Amino acid sequence: VQLVESGGGLVQPGGSLRLSCAASGFTFSRSDMSWYRQTPGNERELVARITSFGGSTVYADSVKGRFTMSRDLAKNTVYLQMNSLKPEDTAVYYCNAKYYAANFWGQGTQVTVSS
Repeated sequence: VQLVESGGGLVQPGGSLRLSCAASGFTFSRSDMSWYRQTPGNERELVARITSFGGSTVYADSVKGRFTMSRDLAKNTVYLQMNSLKPEDTAVYYCNAKYYAANFWGQGTQVTVSS
């Protein structure tokens, strides 16, 4: 099983980034996929989730209207489009896959929002 995130980096406030998570080794189409983020000393928090059946999305209140999660079933990839970024969005972002009772994590990608 592999979840490989990419797309993080340094961006100015108000800017945009798109994170990608390429999945392999499990049935992607039957997995709920999520993005979490974590800052030093804090617990990992859910940012967005897309469900396996129907592709419904849910978002943390702090990112609603600014972030959009999507998936490409043909590429086994999920994306997180992040717009109007704020300094408080600075964190390590992790991709997560929940496949029945199994829970998989990527290695994380750093997003830093700073002028």
